[in-house]
Amino acid sequence: MAGRAARLVLLAGAAAVASGSQGDREPVYRDCVLQCEERNCSGGALKHFRSRQPIYMSLAGWTCPDDCKYECMWVTVGLYLQEGHKVPQFHGKWPFSRFLFFQEPASAVASFLNGLASLVMLCRYRTSVPASSPMYHTCVAFAWKMDYFCASTVILHSVYLCCVRTVGLQRPAVASAFRALLLLMLTAHISYLSLIRFDYGYNLAANVAIGLVNMVWWLAWCLRNQRRLPHVRKCVAVVLLLQGLSLLELLDFPPLFWVLDAHAIWHISTIPVHILFFSFLEDDSLYLLKESEAKFKLD
Repeated sequence: MAGRAARLVLLAGAAAVASGSQGDREPVYRDCVLQCEERNCSGGALKHFRSRQPIYMSLAGWTCPDDCKYECMWVTVGLYLQEGHKVPQFHGKWPFSRFLFFQEPASAVASFLNGLASLVMLCRYRTSVPASSPMYHTCVAFAWKMDYFCASTVILHSVYLCCVRTVGLQRPAVASAFRALLLLMLTAHISYLSLIRFDYGYNLAANVAIGLVNMVWWLAWCLRNQRRLPHVRKCVAVVLLLQGLSLLELLDFPPLFWVLDAHAIWHISTIPVHILFFSFLEDDSLYLLKESEAKFKLD
């Protein structure tokens, strides 16, 4: 035990200059994983592991080495806490208490609720707004992308939605060219992260930069039209709330009760923001529909 404690102290001192996550660099963790895999993940021991593994775990793709890493993670966390050190990360993530086959149960539930809120509001939008509204198809496409693609796609599509609302209704060709540019940017972004290097810092910086463009553009349009269009106050609230809540993503602390981290809190906090944004889209689409019908009658 003294030898393990000494290695923990040395590791804590060298953490600032070493690469990788602190927990999975720890020799105690690596030795534990190696011994666990040798003991449980081959031959008859592997058959025994598979026979006693719950079916939902195997269907979710949890393997014997994965289980060893999970168990050894908690062994290492226990040693760190026992010696008075801060909780380390493992493979770029904080330790979470697994529930069923969910490694991050709070984030999983929060993501599901986010998707459910978006689906409910999408159904409401499609019921209350006729398909003839100028923004109908763009808003529906935004809703589906928000549920099925990554954060970068959501932000870029919000920028595109803003372009359509501020410029594209009068100049469709400009909106189409801008959409092609955004798709090219997204393709390059995903290709770099997938094929060259997954750089978390770059990904965060890129999303923050696009998020600032999205915020400034929407706010400029809202401030310009706040007297003429009272419902833009909802859009202002959404933009400011999202920017404020995004600070949660920049926080970095061990999960509360080994379940609730900043990312999960961010997901939960944005649920009412999605509802408010769809309410704005509904009001704005109905306004545009009335405006287009009025112009048609005048013509």
